[in-house]
Amino acid sequence: MSDNGRPTSASAFASLRQIMPQRAPVERCDLCAAPIEPEHQHLVDPENRQIVCSCRACALLFENQGARKYKLVPTRVQLLKSFHMTDEQWDNLLIPVGMAFFFNSIPSERVVALYPSPAGATESLLPLESWQYLEKDNPELAAMEPDTEALLVNRIGQARDYFVAPIDECYKLVGLLRAGWKGLSGGTEVWQAINEFFAELRARAVVIDHDA
Repeated sequence: MSDNGRPTSASAFASLRQIMPQRAPVERCDLCAAPIEPEHQHLVDPENRQIVCSCRACALLFENQGARKYKLVPTRVQLLKSFHMTDEQWDNLLIPVGMAFFFNSIPSERVVALYPSPAGATESLLPLESWQYLEKDNPELAAMEPDTEALLVNRIGQARDYFVAPIDECYKLVGLLRAGWKGLSGGTEVWQAINEFFAELRARAVVIDHDA
């Protein structure tokens, strides 16, 4: 403000910046820093279980799932309508919540079971026999791509949904719960976000029903 009460050019410019719409930050490829669209592909580092954003050019470098640091995450989603799992089998997996995902980890040389928690992705000890029974009854599990696809289970309340889902979607679910959890029960907003997540996943899934 000048001595005569009129705004200076600097203060006027600052006021103008406050009322102008702010540009959203540009997302960039984690490998080459090129700008990428909001809807973009992801890569996974299996050794560190880390998801990275990728431009199309970098994604092409990792399309063949060879022995490299990163693997390209596929985009297919399958809803397994004829998936066979009893309540007893679920209880034997020792998962304390109604959500979990299971994937074949090449670095760990076993099937890994993780479930979302306020602390992030929490690993559960998976009895080998339990997974073998599930794989025998559900051949889709043997066809999942190691490290990049998972069996995603939703048994919240009355839901009994089983998906073959990209691993980045599974970690997205983990992020939703971790970021939105409040108090002891999580709060209404986080459960609404989780329900919307599964509804969107169901909408884009190809339905596989061998019993139809």
